Amino acid sequence: MKVTIQNKKGLNKDLKIFIDKKTMNTHLNEKYEEIKKTINLKGFRPGKVPKEIIKRQFGKAVFGEVLDKVLKDTSTKALAENKIKPAGQPKLDLKTFGEDKDLEYIISVTELPKVEVKSIENIKFDEYTIKIDPKETDKRIQEIAKNQPNFKDAPDQTKAIDKDLVVFDYTATVDGKSFKGSEGKNTQLTLGKDLFLKGFDKQLIGVKKGDEKIVEATLPENFPEKDLVNKIAKFNCKIISVKNPEELKIDDEFAKNLGAKDLNDLKSLITKQINDEYKNSLDRLSKNQILKEIEKFKVEEIPENLVDEEVKVLSQGMSDEDIKKSRKNFEEVAKKRIKVGLILNEFGEQNKIKVTEQEIQSEVQKQIRMMPGQEKMVMDFYQKNPSAVASLRGTVYEEKIISHIKEKAKSNKKEITKDEAEKILKQSQKQQLDQELKDQRKPEKKVESKKTNENKTKTKTKSIKTKSPIKKIKKVSKK
Repeated sequence: MKVTIQNKKGLNKDLKIFIDKKTMNTHLNEKYEEIKKTINLKGFRPGKVPKEIIKRQFGKAVFGEVLDKVLKDTSTKALAENKIKPAGQPKLDLKTFGEDKDLEYIISVTELPKVEVKSIENIKFDEYTIKIDPKETDKRIQEIAKNQPNFKDAPDQTKAIDKDLVVFDYTATVDGKSFKGSEGKNTQLTLGKDLFLKGFDKQLIGVKKGDEKIVEATLPENFPEKDLVNKIAKFNCKIISVKNPEELKIDDEFAKNLGAKDLNDLKSLITKQINDEYKNSLDRLSKNQILKEIEKFKVEEIPENLVDEEVKVLSQGMSDEDIKKSRKNFEEVAKKRIKVGLILNEFGEQNKIKVTEQEIQSEVQKQIRMMPGQEKMVMDFYQKNPSAVASLRGTVYEEKIISHIKEKAKSNKKEITKDEAEKILKQSQKQQLDQELKDQRKPEKKVESKKTNENKTKTKTKSIKTKSPIKKIKKVSKK
């Protein structure tokens, strides 16, 4: 294989590839020998079909397959040997090809620009840790206790009042007839919460153990038996017991019921929970600081084909007229995103950052835990959508890169209180809103501000990666 670089125009290059006919014939003969071992033709023993017979019947298909493989292998090798990383898909232009002929073709490629990442070590960013006041932890535990009321049996003659728990069996009828779901055993209602049927609770106030009470209630719009919707049902309730609420004692036993070892362990867990609630948001602020600093880095030239692709993403769903008006702004945003993506990718490659399948599965499991009851739907979604998995891989890859940058860059460590964290996050939200309003007032930018703001900060590193070197053959001229 002989490679000659032609027509160097900035990031655009043409590579002339020449492979002599002897090499091409060797590849063809190897393929024929491979086919010969498996082909079965009438009148010939397996493995004994003459090459000329195979060539007459399958010659065009064999040559096409060999040509595709040689093009793929040699173009990949040519780019790698010349240390060219394509920005998008290169184009191939066949000049000479055919059986018993030399192969000559041109690769037209736009190269990814060289980027410098050493300056990343000089980036400064704020890194927050939150000091949780023990009073905040105690307050959260008390709130948990309030949401887990404790009840004790009331004396037999005690009449139920608001906030008491009433346990009862019932049979219900509409117009004197029972219906599906008209019986209930050991039904429990906390009076005053109105969680059963509207107005049902109030009619149980004053009942005591052993009483029977007729309660009337209107069946709701979502009642399964549609012909009974909005009809009045009579519930014959037999009161089993009345229970009074009692204050739940916050002690080791209470903590164990919540899955902790003891009360001190519960406090530690709750403190970490409060910290984590703010840590994710504060980490995003740190990440945005880093990305903003990377936006200031200089990259001499941004490939136009990548800019065009990014503008298509930014303008998705817009009319041609609005795209034309917003083109300049979209190009500015696109160039920033591409530049940041190039720098992050280069940093990732230099530091040999990889994403393992285990990390991908861990991220999928994290999303499953965030959607209880829809576990199968989430799992099916990723199993049936390779593009969604690729997007997830890109997200994990970017987060690993940012994490690595934080280790190398200069962090300004700040220990803050919960109140200070809330203040910082509110200020950040206000700045984001102000920027959105500013963008809306720009005459050229008639797009949804929220979508545009997200596009400004999202790096989309996976879109900058080197792609397969073969896309299409531009033209064929046979010599």
